[in-house]
Amino acid sequence: MFGDLFEEEYSTVSNNQYGKGKKLKTKALEPPAPREFTNLSGIRNQGGTCYLNSLLQTLHFTPEFREALFSLGPEELGLFEDKDKPDAKVRIIPLQLQRLFAQLLLLDQEAASTADLTDSFGWTSNEEMRQHDVQELNRILFSALETSLVGTSGHDLIYRLYHGTIVNQIVCKECKNVSERQEDFLDLTVAVKNVSGLEDALWNMYVEEEVFDCDNLYHCGTCDRLVKAAKSAKLRKLPPFLTVSLLRFNFDFVKCERYKETSCYTFPLRINLKPFCEQSELDDLEYIYDLFSVIIHKGGCYGGHYHVYIKDVDHLGNWQFQEEKSKPDVNLKDLQSEEEIDHPLMILKAILLEEENNLIPVDQLGQKLLKKIGISWNKKYRKQHGPLRKFLQLHSQIFLLSSDESTVRLLKNSSLQAESDFQRNDQQIFKMLPPESPGLNNSISCPHWFDINDSKVQPIREKDIEQQFQGKESAYMLFYRKSQLQRPPEARANPRYGVPCHLLNEMDAANIELQTKRAECDSANNTFELHLHLGPQYHFFNGALHPVVSQTESVWDLTFDKRKTLGDLRQSIFQLLEFWEGDMVLSVAKLVPAGLHIYQSLGGDELTLCETEIADGEDIFVWNGVEVGGVHIQTGIDCEPLLLNVLHLDTSSDGEKCCQVIESPHVFPANAEVGTVLTALAIPAGVIFINSAGCPGGEGWTAIPKEDMRKTFREQGLRNGSSILIQDSHDDNSLLTKEEKWVTSMNEIDWLHVKNLCQLESEEKQVKISATVNTMVFDIRIKAIKELKLMKELADNSCLRPIDRNGKLLCPVPDSYTLKEAELKMGSSLGLCLGKAPSSSQLFLFFAMGSDVQPGTEMEIVVEETISVRDCLKLMLKKSGLQDSFIGDAWHLRKMDWCYEAGEPLCEEDATLKELLICSGDTLLLIEGQLPPLGFLKVPIWWYQLQGPSGHWESHQDQTNCTSSWGRVWRATSSQGASGNEPAQVSLLYLGDIEISEDATLAELKSQAMTLPPFLEFGVPSPAHLRAWTVERKRPGRLLRTDRQPLREYKLGRRIEICLEPLQKGENLGPQDVLLRTQVRIPGERTYAPALDLVWNAAQGGTAGSLRQRVADFYRLPVEKIEIAKYFPEKFEWLPISSWNQQITKRKKKKKQDYLQGAPYYLKDGDTIGVKNLLIDDDDDFSTIRDDTGKEKQKQRALGRRKSQEALHEQSSYILSSAETPARPRAPETSLSIHVGSFR
Repeated sequence: MFGDLFEEEYSTVSNNQYGKGKKLKTKALEPPAPREFTNLSGIRNQGGTCYLNSLLQTLHFTPEFREALFSLGPEELGLFEDKDKPDAKVRIIPLQLQRLFAQLLLLDQEAASTADLTDSFGWTSNEEMRQHDVQELNRILFSALETSLVGTSGHDLIYRLYHGTIVNQIVCKECKNVSERQEDFLDLTVAVKNVSGLEDALWNMYVEEEVFDCDNLYHCGTCDRLVKAAKSAKLRKLPPFLTVSLLRFNFDFVKCERYKETSCYTFPLRINLKPFCEQSELDDLEYIYDLFSVIIHKGGCYGGHYHVYIKDVDHLGNWQFQEEKSKPDVNLKDLQSEEEIDHPLMILKAILLEEENNLIPVDQLGQKLLKKIGISWNKKYRKQHGPLRKFLQLHSQIFLLSSDESTVRLLKNSSLQAESDFQRNDQQIFKMLPPESPGLNNSISCPHWFDINDSKVQPIREKDIEQQFQGKESAYMLFYRKSQLQRPPEARANPRYGVPCHLLNEMDAANIELQTKRAECDSANNTFELHLHLGPQYHFFNGALHPVVSQTESVWDLTFDKRKTLGDLRQSIFQLLEFWEGDMVLSVAKLVPAGLHIYQSLGGDELTLCETEIADGEDIFVWNGVEVGGVHIQTGIDCEPLLLNVLHLDTSSDGEKCCQVIESPHVFPANAEVGTVLTALAIPAGVIFINSAGCPGGEGWTAIPKEDMRKTFREQGLRNGSSILIQDSHDDNSLLTKEEKWVTSMNEIDWLHVKNLCQLESEEKQVKISATVNTMVFDIRIKAIKELKLMKELADNSCLRPIDRNGKLLCPVPDSYTLKEAELKMGSSLGLCLGKAPSSSQLFLFFAMGSDVQPGTEMEIVVEETISVRDCLKLMLKKSGLQDSFIGDAWHLRKMDWCYEAGEPLCEEDATLKELLICSGDTLLLIEGQLPPLGFLKVPIWWYQLQGPSGHWESHQDQTNCTSSWGRVWRATSSQGASGNEPAQVSLLYLGDIEISEDATLAELKSQAMTLPPFLEFGVPSPAHLRAWTVERKRPGRLLRTDRQPLREYKLGRRIEICLEPLQKGENLGPQDVLLRTQVRIPGERTYAPALDLVWNAAQGGTAGSLRQRVADFYRLPVEKIEIAKYFPEKFEWLPISSWNQQITKRKKKKKQDYLQGAPYYLKDGDTIGVKNLLIDDDDDFSTIRDDTGKEKQKQRALGRRKSQEALHEQSSYILSSAETPARPRAPETSLSIHVGSFR
C-alpha cells in the first residue's frame, strides 16, 4: 500500500539551474524519518491497522517470543527468493515477522511498514482499511503461526509460551465423586461489567463455587439420582505469558444496542495467581506475574483507535522525558511572565508591534513565532487553541485578517495596550531559547514504559497506567509474564542480541542505503524554485499587471539554493538577463484574480533566502522599483486589486433603462472608496447594495448608507468575487423585493410516506404525512388512517411497519416511540398493517422452515420475551400447521446469522428468548431433527458412488437410483441429454443420521455409519473400504484422510454432513497426495470414458509438467501425445493444463510456472481431469453436449433472475416513488482471516 521502502528513486537537482520558459523541477522523495529520541521504532498505520500494530509491538517486546522466532533458520522456513517456486516450501508469514522484528530492532527509521506482512496474510487494501477487534486478531494470528510452523522445530512455539489449561469440576455432595472436564486456553476472557477489577473477576471465576440444590439438583452418574453438588473451576496449568482479554463490549437489552463498558476496572502491576490455581504446593514465585503490555482502545463499540503501553524489558529504548523548555533569561518565579509565554495572545501581539504598520503575512507570522520561542505553533499551541488562522479569527477584536486571510494586522484599539505589555515583557519572552535538554532518568530499578501509538513512541511513567482503568480510552487487553523469567545480561540494551546473521547484514546494508538517501534528499531539499516575472514584458491594464505577449514568454523559472544570499540571487539574475540596464529591484508578487500584484520589495543582500522568508514557488517581480511601461505602480496589501461582480440595469440604444439585469466584472483597489463604483459606471447618483454571499440569489442585499460611501472596499468586507448591485436613485423600477431579496422561498417541511397495506379498499393507496423527529408514531398512524379514509376501528387494530429498500416489511414500530427513538429517517416509507404492534415485553420474530430461506417467504409471530425456546418452537410449529410434529422432539430452532444462513442451534430449550439475546426482528429457522447432546455431533450420512467407474463397486450401481423408499437423492448436475459417462455426474443418496462423539475417530464414524439399515444392502467388507468426504453445496467437498484422527481435529463444525464412497480395496493417502478423477475423451463423440482414480504426489512438484507426466505414466502414453484439462462443473467449463503456460504476477512482473494448487486451477481432491490422446484425437475442444446444455440453462436462469430483480425494483420504486432514497444500511460485519499455505 505504501510501496517498497528501498525501491524509491531519489533524483538529484543541482544548486543552480535556470533557463527560459517553464521547467519542471523534480522534487526528491524523502526517505523515512530517522528514529526519535526514544530510539524505538513505531509501525505505520495502513488506514485501519492500529489493532494489528498494537499486537505486533506486544509480540516484538516479548523477547522470548521474538528470539524463538529468530531461532528458525532458512533451512526450516525457506527463503524469500524461493517463494514463487512451486516445489519450495516457503513459510512466508514467519519470514515476514522475522524481517519486521529485525526492522523494529535495527533499522533507523521512525516507523516500519507492515505492507509485506499483510500481503502474506492474503489481505487486500480493503482489509487494511477496515478495523477489526484485536482480541480476535490475537487468536487468528496465533492459529496462523501454528499452521505455518508445522514440521519445524518451532511447531510448539505458541503452545510453549501461551498455552494453559483450566479444569472444571463438579463434586457430588453425597458420594464425593468428582466429574471434571479440562479446557485449553491461549487467553483468559474476563468480565468487566459489575466487577471492580481483574482480581475480583478471577475470584468470581476460579474461587467462587456454584451450588446445585433445591430445584436445581445435579444428576450424579455414580449415585444415579439427583443430588446436591458444587461446581467450580481452577487454573491447572499456567503459561509463561498470560494474556487477559477484557469484555468491554456489551449489549443493552432496553435500548437494543451495543455499548462499551467504561466503568473503573483496576488491574495490578504484579499479580499472584496462586489462589486461583489447582496446584498450590509449588513455590509461591511460580504464581507471580508482572504486567508488561496493555493494549488500549479509545472510542466506542462501532469504531475507535488502538494503541499500547509496553514495558521495555531489555531496555532497548531511551527512557527520557522532555521537560519544558529551559528559559535562562526568564525568572522562573515570575508567574505572570510564565503565563504570558504559555498563552499565545501576548506573543502574537508583540510580534505584530515589531512589524511596520503592525501588518504581516500569516505564513511569516508563524515563522517569526518559531524563531522567537524555538517551537512551532502546531507543536506548542495547536492542540489547545487550534490552527493559527482559526485563533486569529476567534480574536477578531484584536487581529484583523485580510479578505483572503493571507495577511493579519493589529487593530488600533488593541495596539496601545499591547505595546505597553510588550515593552514590559520583551526582555523576558523573546530572547532566543537554547535547544531543549531532556531530563534523563538513569534509575535502573525503575521500569521503562512506553506509549506506542502507531508511528509515535513516547516514554511514560508507570503511574500513567492507572489512567487506563476507566473511560472511553481504557485497557482492552492485558499481557503478563512470569516474574521468574530472567533476561541474560548480554541482551540488555543490545538490539542485535539473538538476531540471525543474514538479518543483521540485511539491516546494516539498509541503514547505509538510508543514510545515503537522506544525504541526497537534504541536498535536494535546500533548493527551491522561483518564478521570475520580468518587468519590461508586463504592462499595467485594468487595475493589475498583465503580460504583454504571453505568460510563457514573460515568466522565467529559476531553481536556486536557498542557503545562498539575496545578493547571490540578484547577481545570478544579472548574469541571466544580459540585456538589463539600470537598477534592479526584486519584489514579492502574487497572482490574484485581477492579474499580478506587487506586495513588498526584498532588501538586505547579506541575508540568506531562508532569512528573507521566501517560499518555494514564490513569484518574484524584477523591475526598477518605480514604474512599469511608464505607469507608476502602487504596491502593498492595502492597494491589492479586487475583482468584483457589478450588477445594474442595462441601458438601451436610446438611453432608456431596460428591465434586463446585466453582470460585468470590474477591478478596484482595495483601498479605494466604495463610491468610485458610481464614477466607473458613469452613474451620477445611486444606491449601492452589497451581497456578501457573492451571488445574486444569495441571502439578501444590504444598502450602503451615504455616510459610508467614503469607506474603502476592504473596510466594507468585500473580497474577490463579491457582488455589488447598483440602483439608480432616479429609477422607479426596483430590482429587489421589500425584503431586499431576489427570491423568497419556503423550506419544504419534513415528511413520511404511509402506504395502505391493510387489504381494505380506500380511495388513496399512499399518503404523505408531515412530521418532525419528535412526532409520536401513534399520531402518524392516526393521521394516516384519516387521510387514507379508512375505518376508525383500525385505530385499535393496526400498526406501522417500516419498508426497506427491497420492499420488505420490517418489525412494527411501537406507538409510544418518537421518530427519533424508532430511528426512522425523514422520507422513509411505512406500511399501515392490520394487527397491534408488540408491547415492550413482547418480541416480533420472523421464522421459516428449513435452512434454504427465500426472501419474502418468512412467517411472523409475536411472543413474550420470557417464553422458553421449547414453547416458542411449539407456537411456530402450530402456526406452520405442524403442531403434531413436536412429538419426540423432531424439530429444533436455529437463529439465522448475518450471512442469512442457519447459525448455531438454540440448545437450551428451557432458557427464555431474552436470556438467549433474541431481539425483535430476528429470524429463527425451524430445522427438522433432534439436537445431539453436548459434545456430540449429529451427522447426516450420504452414499456417494460414481456411475460405473472402474475400480469401484459396480454391482451396486443401480441401487442408488431405486432405493428412494428409504432415502432421498441429490443430483448436483443434470444429466439430461448426456450419457452416463459425462464428467462430474454426482449422485448422493441419503442413508440416515448418526450421533457420534467429537472425540471419536474417523474409523469409528465409518463403523457406526455401516450400522444404518440402508447400508447393509451395499455389502461393504470393512470401514477400510470406505472413503469419507465432507458434503459442500450438495457435492463431495473435502477428503478426510486419516482414519485414526479424532473428528474434533478436523474442525468439521456442528452442521457437517459426510458422504461415504465405496472402495475395492483399502488405501493410505499421504498428506501431499491429491486424489483426481481422470476420464479419457472418446474421439468424435464429445463424451468421456468412465472415471478412474489417479493419485498424484504434489510434493514432488505441484506443476503442470509433473501432473502431465503422472497422467501419461498412468495411461501408458507419451507425455507429448496427451493434453489434459480441469473440469469446473459449476461453470460447465474446461481449463487446459499445459506445462508451457505462463502467468504474469502483479508484483514481480516476471514469468513463472503454474502452480496447480494455486490460481487459476486450485486443484484439489476429487477434481475431474479430462485426458485427450493426441494419437487418435486432434480436436481442440474438451467440452461435451451436456456442457452446452448446462451453459444454456445458466443463461436462462441469469436472464430470469435479472427480470425478477427488475420487477422487484419497479415494485419497490413504486412504494418509494416520491420518497427520498433511504439511508444506506450498515454493511454486515466481515470476519477476520489470515490465509496460510499447507505445510503438512
